[in-house]
Amino acid sequence: MVKSMGYFVFVVLLTLAPICFSHKPQVGYLFPQFYDHSCPQLQQIVKSIVAQAVARDRRMAASLLRLHFHDCFVKGCDASLLLDSGEGIVSEKESKPNKNSIRGFEVIDEIKAAVEKACPHTVSCADILTIVARDSSVIAGGPSWEVPLGRRDSRGASIQGSNNDIPAPNNTFNTILTKFKRQGLNLVDLVALSGAHTIGNARCVSFRQRLYNQNGNGQPDFTLDPAYASKLRNQCPRSGGDQNLFFLDYVSPFNFDNSYYKNILANNGLLNSDQILLTKNQESMQLVKQYAENMELFFDHFAKSMINMGNITPLTGPKGEIRQNCRRINSY
Repeated sequence: MVKSMGYFVFVVLLTLAPICFSHKPQVGYLFPQFYDHSCPQLQQIVKSIVAQAVARDRRMAASLLRLHFHDCFVKGCDASLLLDSGEGIVSEKESKPNKNSIRGFEVIDEIKAAVEKACPHTVSCADILTIVARDSSVIAGGPSWEVPLGRRDSRGASIQGSNNDIPAPNNTFNTILTKFKRQGLNLVDLVALSGAHTIGNARCVSFRQRLYNQNGNGQPDFTLDPAYASKLRNQCPRSGGDQNLFFLDYVSPFNFDNSYYKNILANNGLLNSDQILLTKNQESMQLVKQYAENMELFFDHFAKSMINMGNITPLTGPKGEIRQNCRRINSY
């Protein structure tokens, strides 16, 4: 997921020049202390329930992190993803990227109920999603960061936006980069945020073409390690088994670390969108190599990029609402 530059010139420049993150304008009203007085228990409530959820189901850390990503890329970070269908709303949960795939809504419900009990009508579902994403990273062994807060919840959803704006596993590199740029994010954000695939699973249907018909010629993807491909074919047949799950990072699937990038260097990226970070762009390739060698650098960039993503067109001030139930807009 990144954009190209000249080869040898780039290698030199990358070692000399500072990494450039997207510089979105500072969003008004968002700051980490937003609820310090109105809901001082918030951070502890979220942390506790996320920890319990991950203890019950180790996959949940990745699922909760993914909720934030799939929310922010559609209409901004406004909790539109959490809305169920009804009252003129067609839920984003039914979109192609989300249906039979996105999960963790019950955990958000549990957190929202606890927060409403402690601080009624105060904390948005959008902010809960953002804190949950950070806590999921930390619980899995990943980086922490201060989460800017003050978002409000949307009163609508966009299934069309969900179908069109969320990067797909089989998108080209340039398509994925374009989708990031549309959100005010850049190539560094793309490669760093892709590192969330160090935890979690993907379905057979999301990478089957790499095993059997990568370019419409009946041949597997030549950038996929043959031994790894053979193992994958055992549980991901040419037809059937669409929902069979596979670790995105088979080396340390529940630990948030940099082995995702090491796998890519070994041609063991599971999704096409993972492997093309190495094969389709020189700048992206260099970042993959840097993150594979330096986990601290990856953690630093990931944290910065998560803050950038959390700043995608939030509703603030008088816009939107504070939903009492994350699944439904308030009735007045």
